[in-house]
Amino acid sequence: MNTTTRPIFDLENRTLEFTKLIKIFIQKLPRTLPNIEFAKQLIRSAGSIGANYIEANESLGKKDFIMHIRISCKEARETKYWLNLIDTDDEEPRQKLIRECSELIMIFGSMLRNTRKN
Repeated sequence: MNTTTRPIFDLENRTLEFTKLIKIFIQKLPRTLPNIEFAKQLIRSAGSIGANYIEANESLGKKDFIMHIRISCKEARETKYWLNLIDTDDEEPRQKLIRECSELIMIFGSMLRNTRKN
C-alpha cells in the first residue's frame, strides 16, 4: 500500500490540533472568574502536551525520551482535570476534548510501556 492511500499517524500534528481546539473551546466559554482562571491553566497544560512530545522526539537518549513522554502524559491528565472544572453552555465540545485527552493518555502510556520493555 502506498503512502497516499494509507492514513499517516502523526502525533506531533495531533497534539498541535488538539491545542488549537482547546484554544477555540476557551474562546467560546462564558466569561466568569473561575472559567478565566481555569482556562489559563487549561491552555498551559494542553500546549505542554505537544511541546513535551516534540522534546521527546529530540531527546538525548532513552531516559530523556521517557521523561518527556511522562510529562506529556501528566499534562494530558491535568488538561482533562481542567476541562472537567470549567463551566460551559455546550457540553459536546468539552466531551470530545476529554475523549481526546483520554486517547492521548493511553497513547503515551503505551509508548512508555513499549520503551521500558526495550
